[in-house]
Amino acid sequence: MKRILVTGGSGFLGSHLCDKLLQEGNEVLCVDNLFTGRKSNIHHLTSHKNFEFMRHDITFPLYVEVDEIYNLACPASPVHYQFDPVQTTKTSVIGAINMLGLAKRLKIKILQASTSEVYGDPEIHPQPESYKGSVSTTGIRACYDEGKRCSETLFFDYHRQHGLDIKVMRIFNTYGPRMNPNDGRVVSNFIVQALRGEDITIFGDGSQTRSFCFVSDLIDGMYRLMNSRDGFTGPVNIGNPTEFTMLELAEIIIRLTDSKSKLIFLPLPQDDPMQRKPVIELAKTELDWEPKIKLEDGLKESIKYFSEVI
Repeated sequence: MKRILVTGGSGFLGSHLCDKLLQEGNEVLCVDNLFTGRKSNIHHLTSHKNFEFMRHDITFPLYVEVDEIYNLACPASPVHYQFDPVQTTKTSVIGAINMLGLAKRLKIKILQASTSEVYGDPEIHPQPESYKGSVSTTGIRACYDEGKRCSETLFFDYHRQHGLDIKVMRIFNTYGPRMNPNDGRVVSNFIVQALRGEDITIFGDGSQTRSFCFVSDLIDGMYRLMNSRDGFTGPVNIGNPTEFTMLELAEIIIRLTDSKSKLIFLPLPQDDPMQRKPVIELAKTELDWEPKIKLEDGLKESIKYFSEVI
């Protein structure tokens, strides 16, 4: 049994990771400042004998004794990370420094939840890990994009300078139960609007594409990366390479919800990428991982969840 620290553990991904780690027989210390995380996501775990919740902001040092660290803490949707962009950058950068310092002191392995946003609005498609990205340092998304890029830099510098055992994963669009209905992400937006019979808002002309990975597949990839062979650091893309336009996604959700919602089109937000699709050959080779859940099946689970919470 390991004692494992999960920062951002009451968030969408973090809570599912806590489930997985407990199912594998570990003790879990869930740390979250509840800026975007929600206690309802972990309510079912509070009576578990191997689960502990601590309210803490990782921009401040944390002194605990653990065997592994998964660093997931950071608001991940534009609505939330643009609400307080300075704090977003501090969480990615200072939070990474604090967690890396803890891992260095304890001589333990640490995983960084990075993002496909490090690729920016990509000039090559699809995106392999070798692509260095096309990112604005001055735009409204930079607090998140550049914060995550800097955190990757810190992880690899700690690895080179201090011999720290690191794992870095780049997460592509993920969806599923426990998403915040108000997080502004496209899957949750479309489902909530469809269930309420509201107009579905599409930014741009709907031709921009995304690749959607169901949360259980994503968490499986994260767990496999943490437990991958010694010396394999990543970064490694974890996401579903099947690509859909925003129009296609909206039409599928309208059909699955039997909604009467109509589509309306709004201007594309600044620096919103036109294409996003991972190359996952490295994950296949190193982790024996690829996604299994088809979009329609994952959307049915998500629609069931949102039907209950709204």
